[in-house]
Amino acid sequence: MSDDHIVTSFDEDMSRLEALFLEMGEMVAEQLKAATRALRKEDRVLAKQVVKGDRQLNKMEAELNDLAIKILALRQPFAGDLRKVVITLKSAGHLERIGDLTRNMAQRTNTITKAEADTGPIDTLIRMSEIVQDMIGSIMRAYRTGDTELATLVRALDQSVDTSHNALFREMLTYMMEDLRNISGCMHVMFMAKNIERMGDNVADIAKELIYMNTGDWPEGKRVKSDKTSKMILDPDNVET
Repeated sequence: MSDDHIVTSFDEDMSRLEALFLEMGEMVAEQLKAATRALRKEDRVLAKQVVKGDRQLNKMEAELNDLAIKILALRQPFAGDLRKVVITLKSAGHLERIGDLTRNMAQRTNTITKAEADTGPIDTLIRMSEIVQDMIGSIMRAYRTGDTELATLVRALDQSVDTSHNALFREMLTYMMEDLRNISGCMHVMFMAKNIERMGDNVADIAKELIYMNTGDWPEGKRVKSDKTSKMILDPDNVET
């Protein structure tokens, strides 16, 4: 086998790896968008479609994993190419996790819609989802173009998701205290919000890994986390009615 043929095969494998990762990112963003629409429209059919769609995402991750292992075993990449294969493999796991969290969100939508449970205001939840959708789109663009500055901005944007999560947590606690019949629906919304907050964490982790992939250095300092919900306690005597 000629050296030219070996190089061509390597380039084809690397291009396919990149294409699979970008395809996964696009599907994850579309799944989250659909799950959010299903909640807003109380659309159980769409929610079930999101649940089924996660299977395809899992298949894509499996294909990407197999290809990455093949490249590592047979092509033995080094330097920048090695970082790209390893980081793409690792980041695909983050995308798959976001897909799992989105599936759970759709399952909860199906549950509360079927039960006609009162969820309280969901505007903050919708806003959280939209921020994460934007983060996913931006980090895919950063991956495709090698834009380290954009990856840095995406990593910082996770604070906005945390801030919105804090606000929603307070809103839901207050709403449940006003009427105990709201507890079931509101609890599902709170779990959805936590799912979205974790999605933001996963995208921020991808951003960190892309910075390393592009530069060979990990970003300095710890990422600022603004999620304060674990420390929140609602005072029943100060609930606004």
